[in-house]
Amino acid sequence: MAGPQVSLDEVSFSAIRAQGAGGQNVNKVSNAVHLRFDIHASSLPEPIKLRLLALPDARITAEGVVVIKAQEYRSLPQNQADALLRLQALVDAAAHVPKKRKPTRPTRGSQQRRLQGKAVRAQVKAGRARVDD
Repeated sequence: MAGPQVSLDEVSFSAIRAQGAGGQNVNKVSNAVHLRFDIHASSLPEPIKLRLLALPDARITAEGVVVIKAQEYRSLPQNQADALLRLQALVDAAAHVPKKRKPTRPTRGSQQRRLQGKAVRAQVKAGRARVDD
């Protein structure tokens, strides 16, 4: 199930210099991108906002701003698209409501099989004991 779409109006991009190899080009071209998305100011439904803020994700700041750094590609538009996809995946993950767990109890047969296995193992170990004459 996909969550609500993130609007481009609520996202801000800033171009930064990418890390890593790239020769002389890496020092003069800002092709990496920082995407910033304020969860509190967004138009997302309230339950999704709360689940997003509760996520244990290092990309979400204490102020409730998602910061995603994208530098995989050599062009700025590709990195922006990559960052948007990653933000949308984060929102989709928060939109998924986990099923409520129903506590179950072991069946009588499974309890008996477990105890039978324990008894057999106890007999094996008891047979290893030293015999006193």
